[in-house]
Amino acid sequence: MVSHVDPLVVGRVIGDVVDLFVPTTAMSVRFGTKDLTNGCEIKPSVTAAQPAVQIAGRVNQLFTLVMTDPDAPSPSEPSMREWLHWLVVNIPGGTDPSQGEVVVPYMGPKPPVGIHRYVMVLFQQKARMAAPAPDADAARTRFSTRAFADRHELGLPVAALYFNAQKEPANRRRRY
Repeated sequence: MVSHVDPLVVGRVIGDVVDLFVPTTAMSVRFGTKDLTNGCEIKPSVTAAQPAVQIAGRVNQLFTLVMTDPDAPSPSEPSMREWLHWLVVNIPGGTDPSQGEVVVPYMGPKPPVGIHRYVMVLFQQKARMAAPAPDADAARTRFSTRAFADRHELGLPVAALYFNAQKEPANRRRRY
């Protein structure tokens, strides 16, 4: 008998970043021509530009998207856990983050050492959110997805995806 283990559990996203949840909203992420799947490896040079994110749902629903690196500055010593890479609120369902309010602009991954996980978590909002002041909730270092969700009464996530990236040798950077 074959059993399925959630890749978010295997990748320790459940536990390190968010609590166990049941996905209820589809979210797709694409960097150029590369579709994101949980646990895939993507070169940082491919992730330099903001990804295309499509969120399912109805237009009258609002979502918050959070992207963090729980392995900063190194996976063996994540003293800056979590590093905030992107935060967008008030995204209407059936659209993408460009339709929401950017609280923290996208910053592509630049892992200094080791293999880092980059996690995108989607929350459904209960109501329109006043965009938090950047210094209040959006300090990039030591951001906590859980604490942010608690502060803004977002509840558990409705979707999450993660990918891995590691530092590229300076002479081997290329796009695909």
